[in-house]
Amino acid sequence: MQNNIKTLLSQVSEVQLTYKSKIKVIDRPVVKNSQSVYQVLKDVWDDNSLELFESFKVLFLNRANHIIGMYPVSNGGITGTVADPRLIFIAALKICACGIILAHNHPSGNLKPSRADEELTQKIKSAGQFLDIKLLDHLIINSDGYLSFADEGLL
Repeated sequence: MQNNIKTLLSQVSEVQLTYKSKIKVIDRPVVKNSQSVYQVLKDVWDDNSLELFESFKVLFLNRANHIIGMYPVSNGGITGTVADPRLIFIAALKICACGIILAHNHPSGNLKPSRADEELTQKIKSAGQFLDIKLLDHLIINSDGYLSFADEGLL
């Protein structure tokens, strides 16, 4: 019986959780408002793709709103991309994030959120509440500006 258990356990995949940061907390960017988030996003977004195809990224923050990581969730087509909440929260939990900021671009230039954008935001907000990870904002960006769900009262 004991040998059977050892044999079965040897066939199970091992899960490892690691997070290595090379930047001191004090040296990480701090998010103060939607404008500061937009500036960070503009710095990390590929300008050549901003008006070409839709991408979805997530910023992870510690309790003091220092950015501790950025996760490029997906790249899609001209009219949409898929953002799987499970992948977002896998990353958030792995780096012990206290807050998250969602961001995606609209290649059309239209900053108005779609119904799908609003539904995904609420879904992630609800999941975050359960996990004690606060959804701080969701920005839709283009080359000329942004829309902040928090500023617009959509959270």
